[in-house]
Formats: sequence, C-alpha cells, structure tokens
Amino acid sequence: MKKISGSLKAAIGVAALCGGFLSQQAGAASVIEIDGSSTVYPITEAVAEEYQAAGGARVTVGISGTGGGFKRFCRGETDISDASRPILKEEMVLCAQAGIKYFELPVAYDAITVVVSKDNDFVDHLTVEELKKMWEPAAAGKITSWKQVRDSFPDVPLKLAGAGADSGTFDYFTEAVVGVAKSSRGDYQASEDDNVTVQFVSRDKGALGYFGLAYYEENKDTLRAVPIVAPGGSTGVVPSIATVNDGTYTPLSRPIFIYVKEKSVQRPEVRKFVEFYLKEGGALTREVGFVDLPAAAYELALKNFNEGKLGSGFGGKSEVGLKVEELLAREGKL
Repeated sequence: MKKISGSLKAAIGVAALCGGFLSQQAGAASVIEIDGSSTVYPITEAVAEEYQAAGGARVTVGISGTGGGFKRFCRGETDISDASRPILKEEMVLCAQAGIKYFELPVAYDAITVVVSKDNDFVDHLTVEELKKMWEPAAAGKITSWKQVRDSFPDVPLKLAGAGADSGTFDYFTEAVVGVAKSSRGDYQASEDDNVTVQFVSRDKGALGYFGLAYYEENKDTLRAVPIVAPGGSTGVVPSIATVNDGTYTPLSRPIFIYVKEKSVQRPEVRKFVEFYLKEGGALTREVGFVDLPAAAYELALKNFNEGKLGSGFGGKSEVGLKVEELLAREGKL
C-alpha cells in the first residue's frame, strides 16, 4: 500500500502557502488543476502520478476540503473537484450562476472509520445511537465522560476529534450518525487535515475520532478501529474492503467522487486524464487503501462521460446507503 501521510502533510503545506500561485498557473493549457477533499486526495494524487509518468500533462492536486474545493470549482478556478460527498444545492446554484456545467463521476467507496487509541482497552463496539449521543449538538458541554455514553464504560474524560466543517466527511458523518448533515457539537478538535486527528487520538486513551479508511490503514500501529453496530443490528462490524463490498459496514460506507468541468473537457489533456482515471483508478484505489467500485460501475461512468451526461444524480442533497449503479443510472441535474 502506498504511503500517504508524509505526502499529505507536504501537500497541505504547499496548498496553504502556494494556493494563489497554483491558481494563476491554472490558466496554462498544459496544467490540469484539481482541488477539494482530503479523503479523495490520495486516490487522485496516485492517478496523477501515474498519468504524468505515462507522459501525460502536469497535474496539481490541492486539499481545500470538499466545501472549499467546490467554492473554487464554482468560481471557475479548477478543472476538477475532489469530493467526499455530493455537490449541495447551494453549490449547484453557484455553479449555475457562473455558467459552469460538470460531470459527476464516482471513483471509489470509502468507509468512515471511528478510531480510538491503542491504549483504549474498554471500547469493544459502539452503536450508531451511542455515536449520536456523543456527537449531536445537545451533547456539547454535557457528554464529557465515557460513562455517560454507556454505564459499563469507565469514568474517563471523553475527548473528540474529527473533520472540519468544510469537509465532506463531516457532512456525511453527521447525516449518517446524527440524522442531519452539518449538525454536530462544536466542542471538539476539528481539522481539515486528518493527520491532526490521528495525532490527537493516538496520544489520549479517552479520545475518539473519525476519518476515511485509508488514514486508519496508514496508522494501525497507534490506532484501533471501533466495530460499529448498525441501526437494527446486533453485531459490531469493523470497516474493511470486504465489509464495504458486502454492505455490512453501514451506515458509514459511501461513494466518493470527482467533478469535472465541462469546459475543461474541451482540452484534450483533461479528457485523457479523466479517461485514464476511470480506466486505471480502480487498481490505484486499492493501493492507497480505498475500496474500488465494481468494474461495471467504472465502465458506466466512462460511458456517461463520453456521452456527455452532465449534472448530479443527487439533486443537491446527500443520501445514505445509495448504490453507485443506481446513481449512475439517474438523470443528472444542474
């Protein structure tokens, strides 16, 4: 599996210091500029490296978070936006006002992984209801001990870390757990950099956090994935390629996407990159710790792309538990 932590930290630093410079360079026809989700970043970066090694055009990949990436995308600053959730209604409106049309292309599955420190010896599993008890807005300043979550847990301070408000992971996690996207307590360690969450949780026996499966796979030596009991279920399930594929890791499994600007596709290098992504991305997805889509899903996505099928199949709001094949068969909306 490819290492991602070091490159991700470096990319965040570059994005923070040089974002404006990269934006200016986007005008050069030979450069493909991508920004957005830190979750999708490892896949897109791996595809970009392989594409460039095969003689393709230069690709820059930034990490502004899904929300931050869509802001840039809808201002016309980027060619492709990485997204760990679907485009939202307000973002669709911004793109429409700017005359920006786009392709919505699923590229992989991810499993949002709930983690505790290796030193935590008392959490054997958590139910979705217990996660909600920890994370709902009403918990702020009130649910501060593990014993308040479950009577059998020790009276150890509960410390939380997770995705920042610009993150698609934040949107999906809150919708799947709390029931409303972006509905969360605010008194937690929030960051767009998942490595901050890794460090926070790994150093504290009472800490709990969440992020994509690839970051857990990269940090198994210091973190432990918590088995999650789905609503109506009786057994905790650990996230893995197998449990995502068989549908038992629910409701925290989700498709992740790239959004491609229609105007950019008029440039041959962008079209070739997207075609390369959909043809070669499955194998690279597995290398960086994600779950690749079924081969038929990549083929259908490529068919939709080549036939010019624009817009989002979600209509401006996320859906928990949606199958990619169903999404790709829907009519797109702009």
